[in-house]
Amino acid sequence: MQVMEIQAKDISKQFNRRRIFSEISFRVKSGESLVITGPNGSGKSTLVKIIAGLLAPTSGRVEFHDGVENVERDFTYQHIGLVSPYLQMYKDLTAWENLSFFARARNRTVDEARLKKLLRQVGLLGREHDELKTYSSGMLQRIKYVAALYHQPEILILDEPTANLDEQGCRMVYEIVEQQKQNKILILATNEPDEVRFGMKHVALAL
Repeated sequence: MQVMEIQAKDISKQFNRRRIFSEISFRVKSGESLVITGPNGSGKSTLVKIIAGLLAPTSGRVEFHDGVENVERDFTYQHIGLVSPYLQMYKDLTAWENLSFFARARNRTVDEARLKKLLRQVGLLGREHDELKTYSSGMLQRIKYVAALYHQPEILILDEPTANLDEQGCRMVYEIVEQQKQNKILILATNEPDEVRFGMKHVALAL
């Protein structure tokens, strides 16, 4: 089984002259989980974007290791699944068209059986040929999980994981979280007290 490790070394971020956070360090490996907490405006989503490679830190670095060697930054996306409020999908296309597009972007092929299994898991099998503009906010959140889990990522990063979800949707997310924690890496940014328990390690940001 592949063992992944992420190491953040003295991560700092500044926008213009405003410091968001400074000297954040942590190490998390397969079978471990990290929770990021902090008040609104403390930089939780910014830190998530840096870990996921969507944003560069002002100083410091994030390193990925696959058990054999360091993973080049350009290839870390192959190991990461991300769910967040700021990820956008094509609402004029159907869910299936969106998911097929993302699948081809990663693997150049579409595993229809895998997509249907995930759609069933999130409770949307039978709605996959509806345009996303007809979806509720909770349904859109569920579809993001299908896109994030399709390639069975070693690293699952969740920013506000239960945003817009009802009780049933929250249970679905918590099942995914528990599965990921067993032998892969989970990173979760949240302000929900019930979700802090999912982190074996904790980064607490402050204003």
